[in-house]
Amino acid sequence: MALTRVFYEDWQMECCGTPFAVGDRVAWKLVSVDTHTPQGEYYGAGSWVENHGGPDHETVGRVRSIDLVHQEYLAHHDPRAVEHPEPEPGTVIFRGTGRKLEPVPGAPTLETVDGCPKWFDGFEDEEQPPRRVPYRVRRAVGVLVTLEVPDGTPPQPGDRR
Repeated sequence: MALTRVFYEDWQMECCGTPFAVGDRVAWKLVSVDTHTPQGEYYGAGSWVENHGGPDHETVGRVRSIDLVHQEYLAHHDPRAVEHPEPEPGTVIFRGTGRKLEPVPGAPTLETVDGCPKWFDGFEDEEQPPRRVPYRVRRAVGVLVTLEVPDGTPPQPGDRR
């Protein structure tokens, strides 16, 4: 038996995932992290879960630990821009739209948990009083799982183990 680190993104879980806990046996389609991919995107994991395509086979293993990954961002928008009173008829109002978030390098933090949530919360502290832009927000972006697998590392693309 060997241990490997797997990143399970929040949107993959929310869309098509099944929550799991430490000690559970799981079967996931894993994609190896490309050596050209910046490691910050997968928080040091060697592979990530792909619920929308990916390899034809699943890697079976037992969950040994789960860390909720929180990422900090610089927000380059005014959170008040989405909250507005109803204008008088015929009034033209210009508002900034969209959201620009820039990950803060070296800012992810890990929180040890017993189980992976199905739904991840929104941004923390975004609904504060008016502030200067940019400002910092933080949110959970997925989980980093230590997975015990029978034959070592997850298969590489094209490997039919």
